[in-house]
Amino acid sequence: MSDSPTSSVTDQQLVRQVLAGNTAAFGQIVQRTEGLVTQLVFKMIRHPADRPDIAQEVYLKAFKNLAGFKFQAKLSTWVGQITYNTCLHYLEKKQLVLVDPAEPPPDDAAEEGRRSLPPLVAGSDYNPEAALFDNDLTAILGVAIEQLPPLYRTLISLYHQQELSYEEIAQITSLPDGTVKNYLFRARKLLKQQLLTRYQRQDL
Repeated sequence: MSDSPTSSVTDQQLVRQVLAGNTAAFGQIVQRTEGLVTQLVFKMIRHPADRPDIAQEVYLKAFKNLAGFKFQAKLSTWVGQITYNTCLHYLEKKQLVLVDPAEPPPDDAAEEGRRSLPPLVAGSDYNPEAALFDNDLTAILGVAIEQLPPLYRTLISLYHQQELSYEEIAQITSLPDGTVKNYLFRARKLLKQQLLTRYQRQDL
């Protein structure tokens, strides 16, 4: 199957096409970013009825402010930043917390030794029984992740599912790299505690 005619068009070219009056090119921008936008909205906003309106607001803002995009980051990162800020504004308006306010602020210096995070589900030599186990564990993890505070859910999704770098996540959330790493560490620690509390070790 051959690539679509627009698959080789760069982000810069798409932006310039839209700014030149080709509004149809904005549809390609939507296609390239909707996965990230969906993940952010779904992880940060619990109320399903509000999600479509927020996603629509994100793309209205992106279209309106496209002339201000300076190509200093990926287009998807820029749209992700708009999405994050839009969701953050929603949470603040609803007086919902992004993360547990009782937690002390992150100590970025404590993250110096944490170079990377292991995968949520460790790899193995697959066989049918192992694959079934991994599927069950993935489902269990999915349920547990949804119980985390919005910021933790979001960071885990961006890092482990969208496979974004610390730098990209920092750009989207406007958090320092060290803070992103620290919150990810806390999220995984809390996730582990929840799993151990809810399930017997032999069930995992």
